[in-house]
Amino acid sequence: MGIPYFAHNAHDGRKQSVLEHLNGTAERCARFSSAFGAEEQGRLAGLAHDIGKYSGAFQKRLSGADIHVDHSTAGAWECLKLGQLSAAFAVAGHHSGLPDGGSETDNADQGTFSGRMNRARAGKLEPYDAWKQEICLPSASFPKGIASFSEGMFFTRMIYSSLVDADFLDTEAFMAGELRERGGSISMEALERKLQVHISGWFPPQNALNERRCALLERCIEQGAAQAPGLFTLTIPTGGGKTAASLAFALRHAKTYGLRRVVYVVPYVSIIEQNAQVFRDILGEENILEHHAGALYDLTENPDPKAVRMALASENWDVPVVVTTAVQFFESLFAARSSKCRKLHNLAGSVVIFDEAQMLPVSCLRPCVFAIAQLVKHYRASAVLCTATQPSLGALFKEFLPEMPPVELCPADICRDAVFQRVTFRKEGILSSAALAGRLNAIPQALCVVNRRKTAQELYRLLHREGAFHLSTLMCPTHRKAVLEEIRRRLDDGLPCRVVSTSLIEAGVDVDFPAVFREEAGLDSILQAAGRCNREGRRAPEDSIVTVFQGEGKPNPLFRQNIDAARQVLSRRIRLDSPEAITSYFEELLDLKGMESQDIHGILSLMEGTKNKLPFKTVSEKFCLIEKNTQTIYIPWNEGAELVSRLRAGERSRDLFRKLGQYGVNVYEDHFEALDRAGALEIPEKGIALLADLSLYRKDTGLAMEPDSGKAIII
Repeated sequence: MGIPYFAHNAHDGRKQSVLEHLNGTAERCARFSSAFGAEEQGRLAGLAHDIGKYSGAFQKRLSGADIHVDHSTAGAWECLKLGQLSAAFAVAGHHSGLPDGGSETDNADQGTFSGRMNRARAGKLEPYDAWKQEICLPSASFPKGIASFSEGMFFTRMIYSSLVDADFLDTEAFMAGELRERGGSISMEALERKLQVHISGWFPPQNALNERRCALLERCIEQGAAQAPGLFTLTIPTGGGKTAASLAFALRHAKTYGLRRVVYVVPYVSIIEQNAQVFRDILGEENILEHHAGALYDLTENPDPKAVRMALASENWDVPVVVTTAVQFFESLFAARSSKCRKLHNLAGSVVIFDEAQMLPVSCLRPCVFAIAQLVKHYRASAVLCTATQPSLGALFKEFLPEMPPVELCPADICRDAVFQRVTFRKEGILSSAALAGRLNAIPQALCVVNRRKTAQELYRLLHREGAFHLSTLMCPTHRKAVLEEIRRRLDDGLPCRVVSTSLIEAGVDVDFPAVFREEAGLDSILQAAGRCNREGRRAPEDSIVTVFQGEGKPNPLFRQNIDAARQVLSRRIRLDSPEAITSYFEELLDLKGMESQDIHGILSLMEGTKNKLPFKTVSEKFCLIEKNTQTIYIPWNEGAELVSRLRAGERSRDLFRKLGQYGVNVYEDHFEALDRAGALEIPEKGIALLADLSLYRKDTGLAMEPDSGKAIII
């Protein structure tokens, strides 16, 4: 009997052998990888990942010696010797993150994969040969169809996800003495029964609009069973009930084809909160994970077991229905860190619904479409692009998924029904702020959406005080929610309600105004704003006017091409909300922006490069769905005051920062610097800023755009 080798010591004195940990991790990793046909690759990675713990040096470290031991490179080297590059990368990065491949000439001190393998070749690793007495690494065939470096990187990241999740779970179970419960394990069939109970009260429909909504819903349920897993579009006019219809498709589709979960990907946190609550009402709170930076799970002393389960589920998405942001979703798919990648294997065999698909940023469009195509092509996922304004992505999908053109789930004859034409569009020329305010003040209830936060604040000040409201991202999320609740109440009660907002109100916010004014923008933005007008079809279209106007001054350069493309459509005599207009707009927009603008960070070129092969770390650093040129200021407003005081006292925890997210305002750098110069900020440490002068945060408009000079500092 040889010397015992241990992987972990528990707090109660128990010890887990390396063999026990490798076998436990390998079985989990194989099971996770089997969802995308890579069971043996997963088993190999699981068995190899901690082979380096068979060294005397690591055993000394486990016994308390203050020494550093590189135990990951050993397993990676053994996988590489077997010709298993994906498993080798996954093992190499299971603690420190997926490295760049580097080049064969990298020296042994470099952190690239090649550098680390050269370290192993040079015999610079602690001896670990004792592993050969206890385990045998299996052979594993590489999946068919992976035909390029970029596809290989995607596959490697999925193996990596399986490994790090399996490693975490096996270690966690040993340390706790039991496997901790994460999300629910309810079947898709049971979830669909819950949905059927919920929608049973919709039949028979009571008016023409609800009749069309029910027809769309039934069509989606039928298609859920009729269509094999693949790529789909779901184009439903605003107000057509696409949230319920897409959920109905997803649940029937998952039940029919044995898919494991439903993932909703939405552009804004405000939509997540709204949709997640709808899903909780239908399917039960215990079955829905809401995962984004502002999601709160109270893990303080004596936490609610439900909150603990959801917090754990947020680590690996082991839950039936996930609602998350596009930023969380896509940045995870191009990430290198274990905490970001851990959940990815659970996307295999899932239905992924991209709500408001037209809002995928053009700057990252090609890598995003590539990622969606990979999930469909190799990982048995179904992807649904769901929106009222379907972007023209056919050519891109043909490039990345030529064998599977997207299938539209709802026929045009249902969606072209006159009942969905609830508004009349009217085009105006330039309207000054004074003229625009006069138009709004003459209407008891109206919404005006503008492009700049500065414009929103100026226009708001010109409105009659009774029933006047302002919405922008200069208000913290909790503040905006409270204002939206009051807006909905006044609309329902027929009270005066005039709202000036930036575009944040457009996508999915459930409000219904008799009149809407929209400053010139992209056609998708105009149509989203129009979706807040006569939403429930209670008024005649000719009495529900959406006015598109030009603001004073030159348009923001960021919106110039979107506006130009929309003007091309506006100049033609076709309905703005017709499929022809929408297709024409997106084709014009993509043509104006050009192919180079669809991958501004050169992600796909990096992935296919030859100088730094398989550059996982570099891709992770460069991929950014939304440019993060803003800084967060935490506002001690209402309940936020107590959270800010905890921050001032030195508390730092994930739970605290999640809660603080509801009281954070993101500002551009020049705005931040002006507030800082004026002494309005308190910065206890780099990356944390608090509003010290609360007089600069107003209950009607949020954070001031200038300290005291009276000079606006941000557009």
